[in-house]
Amino acid sequence: MSPIGILCLALTVGGAAAQDPSWLEQQPPSLWPSERRDAGFRQMHRVYTSNTVPAGGKVHAFAAGTPLTTSLDVNTYMESQRASGLIIVQDNKIRLEKYARGFDERGRWTSMSIGKSVSSTLVGAAIKDGYIKSLDDKITTYIKELKGSAYEDVTIRHLLTMTSGMKWDETYTNPNSDNVRLRYEPVRPGSNATVSYLRRLTREVPPGTRWLYNSGDTELIGVLLTQATGKTLSAYLSEKIWKPYGMEQSAYWDLTPSGVERSGGGMSVTLRDYARFGQFILDGAKVAGGTSIVPPDWIAQATTKQTDMGVPGQGYGYLWWTNDDGTFAARGIFGQSVFIDGKRRLIIATTGNWPAPTDAPLSVARTAFWRTVQADIDARR
Repeated sequence: MSPIGILCLALTVGGAAAQDPSWLEQQPPSLWPSERRDAGFRQMHRVYTSNTVPAGGKVHAFAAGTPLTTSLDVNTYMESQRASGLIIVQDNKIRLEKYARGFDERGRWTSMSIGKSVSSTLVGAAIKDGYIKSLDDKITTYIKELKGSAYEDVTIRHLLTMTSGMKWDETYTNPNSDNVRLRYEPVRPGSNATVSYLRRLTREVPPGTRWLYNSGDTELIGVLLTQATGKTLSAYLSEKIWKPYGMEQSAYWDLTPSGVERSGGGMSVTLRDYARFGQFILDGAKVAGGTSIVPPDWIAQATTKQTDMGVPGQGYGYLWWTNDDGTFAARGIFGQSVFIDGKRRLIIATTGNWPAPTDAPLSVARTAFWRTVQADIDARR
């Protein structure tokens, strides 16, 4: 179905048919009506073909911490954010955990672009494991189908920092944007649908000269990792993080039409395991035994400003949103986030369903909530 047809379907069909996961699969989540997102975001692994990310037997345990006393009404905040889950962990102790919108601690919620930060971490692991030599390798070294395209001089570092220079429309609610059309690229025999679409893009500026949010570039990270490691991203993630660190439940990772995980997002994870991923990063990406799965300087580089976005006090690392005060976050549309503050040993993970994919006032309010929690913690030290 064409993107226009998808949009027409989204606007006209209703009733019971809209609750059928097969109906939801015909359109991107950014075009689902709000009430269907509440249900759909909890069952993405049923809506889309997915791979399982198996968890192991031993779970990384969070201790029970002193309940957080905050100057904000948390219930009111969650309702204003249309949040389905909120967990605050400090010093590896849960200090607050709340659920709403039919979600609970056993359920899984879509990651959206939190998955980008997971993919970034797997690149670090692949470098340490010797599958990838350097971030300055051209991506055509690993994805030979891109030779002769505008990606010819693009490096892995450019993909991780959103500086490929490609012309790209990320608009989530435009059925003709690159972001939407990429999801429905038909699979041609013997080709990868993602690569087939992206090799047709044109270059707007030289690589490394401009930051532009581009989920297509991140989808190439998945192809790159799969070809470099010879493993699915789900298997590699399970091997490197999910099992050895001790995630509580298996996760799911949606697949592209070519059967490669959507490395720009598409994960389904429990709220506590989102927090565990934050704790894993906070602890230097170390698994049992104290061994880090990434090179010694990887976390520091990945979570500090590598490129300027034109926003005072903020920047972009290796698929992480960074702040000049040293805090950083994994973020996804519709309100998904994992905020990490190393100074306070603090993690705030949130899942939700904003009224629109991006919402500036809600984003500002979320940042204000993070800052309030920081201030409340400092005041009680």
